[in-house]
Amino acid sequence: MGLAEEDLNRRMLRARDVMDRSYAEALDIPSLASVALVSESHFIRSFRAVFGETPHRYLQRRRVERAMFLLRTGDRPVTEICFEVGFSSLGTFSRTFSAIVGTSPSAYRRRGPLPHVPSCFAMRWARPSEHLPATEARQASPSTPGAPSTPSAASTREIAGSGPLLRLRSHDDDFDIELDATHPTSGPAGTG
Repeated sequence: MGLAEEDLNRRMLRARDVMDRSYAEALDIPSLASVALVSESHFIRSFRAVFGETPHRYLQRRRVERAMFLLRTGDRPVTEICFEVGFSSLGTFSRTFSAIVGTSPSAYRRRGPLPHVPSCFAMRWARPSEHLPATEARQASPSTPGAPSTPSAASTREIAGSGPLLRLRSHDDDFDIELDATHPTSGPAGTG
């Protein structure tokens, strides 16, 4: 990687950091491009090359991730959450949420509060996959002919909890971890 490419990557990271910090504000391409010190069209092309998605799609996904957390941890109305995370229309929020997560915001909320699990596992499990449409991500499995085997395919993750034990299985990464949620310092099963 040359110095020019490293410099461009740093500038794209700066713009992405602004999006992460200010996701609920009205952000536009000209202001983000000025943070990255490039033209608008070059910013869009470069951002996609570096992060694999357009700035608009990244911002939408970031807003939906925050909404997912708010929906499962509180009882505020969906409309209030919609506006808090930066959407200006309930219809756009619902359509975008459904496209990314695979279910409506209300149906997602009905799943109940988030279980107590290590945050690294919860974030990996809950992060919407950009590699699969949401409905396929929930249904695909490695044994399905033609099913993708990307490492970020949330479709093959299973979290089964009975009481304080959490079991995370991954078919595509070939691991099986058991954690005792009642003892935060315990590691994988057998390492206590």
